[in-house]
Amino acid sequence: MATSEIHKVGTDDGWHGVIEEGGQFPPEKGRYHLYIGLFCPFAHRANLVRHIKHLTDIITLSVVRPYPKLDGGWRFPATDDEYPGATVDHLFGSKFLSEVYFRDDIGYKGKYSVPLLWDKKEGRIVNNESAELLRWLPTAFNSLLEPAIASIDLYPSSLRPQIDSATPWIQGLINFGVYRAGFAPTQSDYEAGVIPLFAALNKLEALVAKNGGPFILGKELTELDIRVYATIIRFDVVYVQHFKTNLGTVRHDYPVLNNWLKGVFWKIGGFKESTDFKHIKENYTKSHPDINPLAITPLGPFPEVEDGYEEDWSKLRVGEVRYPAVLDAQKKL
Repeated sequence: MATSEIHKVGTDDGWHGVIEEGGQFPPEKGRYHLYIGLFCPFAHRANLVRHIKHLTDIITLSVVRPYPKLDGGWRFPATDDEYPGATVDHLFGSKFLSEVYFRDDIGYKGKYSVPLLWDKKEGRIVNNESAELLRWLPTAFNSLLEPAIASIDLYPSSLRPQIDSATPWIQGLINFGVYRAGFAPTQSDYEAGVIPLFAALNKLEALVAKNGGPFILGKELTELDIRVYATIIRFDVVYVQHFKTNLGTVRHDYPVLNNWLKGVFWKIGGFKESTDFKHIKENYTKSHPDINPLAITPLGPFPEVEDGYEEDWSKLRVGEVRYPAVLDAQKKL
């Protein structure tokens, strides 16, 4: 991919580079640096892949503070001790993430979002699109990995039709749906977001139950598990109260999804390790003054993720939220 094709300079366009053998960005240990916020579900995807594929010693990391978000965007702490889990900008000592964006394109007009993957050798951004990273990052460094780790394929050819079929409604109605409900400026906008969200959660509960676990599509871990996890791990913890997605909770209304969540969090390496509930809770509750003007962070729920994983999935009750408008919307999915 030529440099000119990666990003349209001076616009709000994102960066769309790919790490691949023989390309502009070849896989090399220590060459790339990932900027994330532990609060952000979209950045969580990239960091979770980094853990699952044992890339933590191959791709270095800097972590912005979860709040405040100022005119310069997300801020780095002054020291690694200022806020637990947040780090200084290990590459440039930047105060704001926006400064990193401007190092590549001084005229950039888009959002200063995470994740952002930086190439130390080329001195530029590779990619800042989480969905693209989720697709190619799991295989990008396979040539540097032990065979057992390299063999972990989150987009296996045998399951691609199911992944491609489920991705649009999971992304549109669940991953984005919580934000559509949470940032709705009117009652009607809120209902237009929250009702399809729960219709999709009902559908997802039934899908996981049909496939019999332990993962979304059955026996194999796929990118759908990463995509769903980044939202579901935040659902009861923050979205239910902060975004008013309270027609149901995962732990009460979706036994199958709750068991799936317990399984990946407690049993699969990388899920728990990439999750920081302090960052998650304090980001949402302390950086949205229009939603939570006093910036009070609720203590619950406790525990954030329940224990008691059920190995026999046939014993699980398949749940659903039976709010009439949700059931009507579900019929149309």
